[in-house]
Order: sequence, then C-alpha cells, then structure tokens
Amino acid sequence: MSSPAHLLLVNPSAGAGRAMKRLPKIEEAMRAHELTYRVVMTNSIAHGCEQALKGADAGEIPVVVSGDGLIGKVGGVLAETRTPLGVIPGGRGNDLARVVGIPTEPAEAVAVLAAGERRRIDVGEANGRHFLCIASCGFDSDANRIANEARAVKGPLVYAYAALKALAQWSPARFTISLDGAEHELRGYSVVVANSKAYGGGMYVAPAAELDDGILDVVTTADVSKRRFLQNLPKVFKGEHVELPEVEAHRAAEVRVSADRPFAVYADGDHLTDLPMTVRVLPGALELIAPAAGP
Repeated sequence: MSSPAHLLLVNPSAGAGRAMKRLPKIEEAMRAHELTYRVVMTNSIAHGCEQALKGADAGEIPVVVSGDGLIGKVGGVLAETRTPLGVIPGGRGNDLARVVGIPTEPAEAVAVLAAGERRRIDVGEANGRHFLCIASCGFDSDANRIANEARAVKGPLVYAYAALKALAQWSPARFTISLDGAEHELRGYSVVVANSKAYGGGMYVAPAAELDDGILDVVTTADVSKRRFLQNLPKVFKGEHVELPEVEAHRAAEVRVSADRPFAVYADGDHLTDLPMTVRVLPGALELIAPAAGP
C-alpha cells in the first residue's frame, strides 16, 4: 500500500518571501525521502483552507509552508477531522513549530515529515473561530496590528519594533475576565488566552501552557509604568515575567473577556475576532505531524 501524497500549501508572501525561497530545498528533501507531493501556491488564507480541505477529501496530507497565520487557519479547518497537518516553517515568528520541535531548516523539517510521528493537540475556539496558539487582546492588539503593517521590518525584529511603537501610544484599559464563571476585573495592558506557550517570535508569554492538556492558560498584565513594562519586556522571552507581581496566571476551560473600549483579538499572528469574546478549548482536536511531546 503506497503512502499518502503530501499537499504542500506554499504561501508566497510568508516571511517576506521566505517560504518561496525555501521551496527548492524543501522539494529536494521531499524527493530524497521519496515522499510523494504536489505544490499549490496559496493566494489568500481562504484559498489555502479551501485547498487543504479538497486535498484532505482526496486523501492527501496538507503540509503548510508558511507562518503561524496560515498554519493556524488550516489547522483550524482540519480540527476534529481524521486528516493530519504537516508544518514546514516559512514565516517570521514560527511559534507553533518552535514549541512542538519542528526545525526551521527545510531539510530537517522535511525529515520530521518523513518520520511521520504524530501527536494530538488541542485547538482553541474564540467566538466560534479556531486558533492553535494564543488569542490575546489589549496592548497585544495594537502590537499585532503594527507588526502586520510593518512590511519594511524583516524577521523577528518586527515584534520588538511593534511593541515599542505600541507602547508609545498606549493608555491602560479596563478588562472584565470570567474564568469558568468567576469574574475578575483588571486595569492594565493585556489579557492572553493561551493554548500554547509562545507568540511574537519566541515570547514565552504562557510558559506553563501545554498543547495537549485540555485547558487554557490565562495570563494578565496589570497597569505599571511604561518604563517598568519596557524594562521587563525581555523577561517574556524566557517566561520569567510570570514571576512579576503585576502578572497573574490562571487556568480555565472557558474564558470570557470584555473591555471598556473596542479591541481586536489576534491569534496565530492574525486578526481572529473582536471583544467581547468567549474562548473554550477543543481537547485533542487536531493530529499534528511533529515529534512526540516530552514526558
């Protein structure tokens, strides 16, 4: 019985063209591992999701060659199906790949695909829309928007640039947060509802989050001076910010968030929905081709 074919969904604009530049090495590695494949260039997220579902119906394994945005959306449409998702990182942040141990180097990523090891991961759902990593709002809303608009800034540096620019314009917001029905009030910067650990190109904002534990991690940052916020921003890359008194971490199966002014909610690097939002988790809803989780 022959192995299933792989459908390489390549986002030509991901990572300022990084996915396209990596395609020759990816194809070389696919041939070296004797993996059957075909390539589709996506022209939008909707097109990528449509092609993924068509490929799945034809018995192909969708493999997203892009950043977290397209990966998250394709993973979302494959949730609760029997079709696995393959990932070859090609974006600026590549946070899902980072957390699950898929290398950024094309040949090494294809080797993971060839090994075929699979693991079940949870999928988040905010206002009925699926995401894989982290849904956040507040300061993060402004920073995400700025990062997505900053096409001239290359690589992960875009997230530092976006944070600095967002901070200059920021004023505190008041959030109402419900954790499994228990209501909390927060005046501060952001509310992060995490299915995974990292976002923003390696910021471990929810270091205790696990992709397969069936629960959401909620991390909030209360109001402090902009100077203190900026000084402590590097701690996020190691997950050390959760030790600060202004940062609180909670866990819940259902989270509701509203605010005293409008905020977009970003997840997997893209606009997902708007406040108010209700978030829940779909345990083990997606099969991912990736190294097995540690003990």
